[in-house]
Amino acid sequence: MQAQPDALGMWGLAVALAGGAARGSIPYMFVSLGECLTETSGKINLGMEGVLLMGAMTAFGISDHTGSPWMGVLAAGLVGALLGIVHSLMTQQSKVNDVATGIAMILFGSGLAFFFGKRFVAPMAPQLPLVNLGGWSGNPAVQSALRISPLFFVGIACAFFLHWLLTRTRWGLKIRAAGDDPQAARSLGINVNGVRAFAITTGACLAAIGGAHLTLYFPGIWSEGISGGQGLMAVALVIFARWSPRRCLAAALLFGGAQALGPSLQSLGVTGYYHLFNASPYVLTLVLMIVTCTPNRRLIGMPGALGKK
Repeated sequence: MQAQPDALGMWGLAVALAGGAARGSIPYMFVSLGECLTETSGKINLGMEGVLLMGAMTAFGISDHTGSPWMGVLAAGLVGALLGIVHSLMTQQSKVNDVATGIAMILFGSGLAFFFGKRFVAPMAPQLPLVNLGGWSGNPAVQSALRISPLFFVGIACAFFLHWLLTRTRWGLKIRAAGDDPQAARSLGINVNGVRAFAITTGACLAAIGGAHLTLYFPGIWSEGISGGQGLMAVALVIFARWSPRRCLAAALLFGGAQALGPSLQSLGVTGYYHLFNASPYVLTLVLMIVTCTPNRRLIGMPGALGKK
């Protein structure tokens, strides 16, 4: 949003923060929902940062090649699912450590993205159409601030769908059983490996769609540093959200608002400590991890078999 401090004042700051939170929350939202589904099944995918970057690069390249941003989103989801299949095959082998595999997937996914992304130097690929939530205002600054990507609404729908899936369906019961006690789940005839493969693959698909937002709307370009560590922060966000899809949605909005704080203040002419405000998401990640991972709170809501074979 362009600066018009005299006309909007603190009201402008609120509008800018609301719009910025909606825009900035989308990668956190999709990655955290994907990781929430994965961890609910009892597995950890720390490689979401690599998946996010591959999704961003793929979406940009396909959108630039075909002229269709929605084809870019679809391609990103498919590439994310392929990476999820690779991660699933690796982590379900005996004596394979989830954390080490996740780190390897970060390097593998980001390396692929950087290698294939070198050819995509176009200033901007065709972008996703925007939803104008500021039509009620005649102020151009308000309208600009409230132009939101449709992926924001897709993410909200995914959060409520995942909540329903995990709490109200037989398939959700299988996922939670695999995550809480795989031995008991196997004794009931549940294919634990199959359930976990589905959760990991679907989770990586969602994370890659979050990456598509980075190159097809905000910031709308492809570069090697485009994610800024959002994939890793979103994994930490799942712990703060206590493995609940709806709380992941709320936490993603909180992180998105923290990310929007610096630009929103700058739009009102507050330029001091700009880089400190831009570091808000990273500071918030550290604070939340310290607060929520104390010995007395660490296990609340955590799947019983998380990180175990």
